[in-house]
Amino acid sequence: MSRKFKISVDGQSYNVVVDELTGDGVETPPPAATAHAVAAHAAVAAPPPVQSTVLAAAPGDEVAPLAGVVESIEVAVGTKIQVGDRIAVIEAMKMKTDVFAKHGGTVTRIAVKVHEGVETGQVLLSVG
Repeated sequence: MSRKFKISVDGQSYNVVVDELTGDGVETPPPAATAHAVAAHAAVAAPPPVQSTVLAAAPGDEVAPLAGVVESIEVAVGTKIQVGDRIAVIEAMKMKTDVFAKHGGTVTRIAVKVHEGVETGQVLLSVG
């Protein structure tokens, strides 16, 4: 069912039509709609899922706990770290989050750079 509204944004008026949705997000059909029209609306395909570029982490890999931008990397290749050591800082939505080591050992590889965007689960560095 469609309803008409007039809204104002920054002093500019707009006429809009709003479709009423059911609880599951499906548009409520108008009272005179035919079964064919309703079925055609329901048959619209959903967009394909977005493929992630994050590769599976190997044992000893330290991964980003959230998506954001690498603010700093607190270790270098060859640094010996212990569980609980701060290894990086990630900024997301203007909040900085410390990333702490879940593995102890020697840093063998750093997979990201400062100011680089990362996704949740992306490998930050490897510990051997």
